[in-house]
Amino acid sequence: MDLNADIGEGAGADNELLTVITSASVACGAHAGDADTMRATVRRARGAGVAIGAHPGYPDRENFGRSEIGAGPSDIERWTSEQIEALLEICRTERAELRYVKPHGALYSRAATDNDAAAAIAAAILAVSPKLMVLGPAGSELLNAARAAGLRIVAEAFLDRGYADDGTLLPRSHPDALLTDPAVAAERALLLARGDPIPSADGQQLLIVADSLCVHSDSPTSVAIATAARARLEAEGIKVSTFAT
Repeated sequence: MDLNADIGEGAGADNELLTVITSASVACGAHAGDADTMRATVRRARGAGVAIGAHPGYPDRENFGRSEIGAGPSDIERWTSEQIEALLEICRTERAELRYVKPHGALYSRAATDNDAAAAIAAAILAVSPKLMVLGPAGSELLNAARAAGLRIVAEAFLDRGYADDGTLLPRSHPDALLTDPAVAAERALLLARGDPIPSADGQQLLIVADSLCVHSDSPTSVAIATAARARLEAEGIKVSTFAT
């Protein structure tokens, strides 16, 4: 099972997370980060032996890329390709390999259900490099579009976010949107790794088939959650390693 985190966003926990996670989705300068941050993050991830992915989002730094801005598919494709290319160039100069792409925030949520947005992202990735994998929500339009484009897909689930009964993430305005208890997150990690259902916020049982588990770097207990999840998985004999091989 892979353990990933979104980093390079200025949350402050990157160094600690890189000692625990196996894949790192690096902000590409739109919703957060800049060239210097991207370069430093790539260096640290490479040094830690962590797989590197691009984390493109809406160019909306004011709202951290977490507000839907209603962009059209052509803008989404252009923004996505520009951000991936920017990180790819940094990886080249740092002798690191870019392995995958995972959209950020509102763009991620939109591509989960909006086929046009999903297809635009898939087209952008394919144009930059067909070798890049796509990390996204299990059963989403994003993964469907990526698969149709011939890209390798990887489904993920979240350790620090609440789920609605339909399997989508609760909006961040919901009181149960964030999961901060490391013990609860570790139990969820084990259930997901075993292929068992996890409870929604309202107690429904959700079966989410995933090969990667995500922790947001700006979650208040991100390091504790990642550490507890990894320890629980390994204690149960489950290997924690990147999907990006």
